[in-house]
Amino acid sequence: MKFKEKYLAGEIPFEEIDTYIEAWGNSDDACTLREYLGLNEEEEDVWISDSEEALIELLDRQKKR
Repeated sequence: MKFKEKYLAGEIPFEEIDTYIEAWGNSDDACTLREYLGLNEEEEDVWISDSEEALIELLDRQKKR
């Protein structure tokens, strides 16, 4: 499962994103970081353009209640 899937399922805290980023950086995977994390373009843009907090808010709106 990708970071986003696990986060939305409540299996991991947002801070685990750093572990995923490090794993991607150490892997031979040809995908982009966005793909590796399971983010869509809008989520990536919010994360880069705004902040980590903005990404958390965007993802939290998608969580199943």
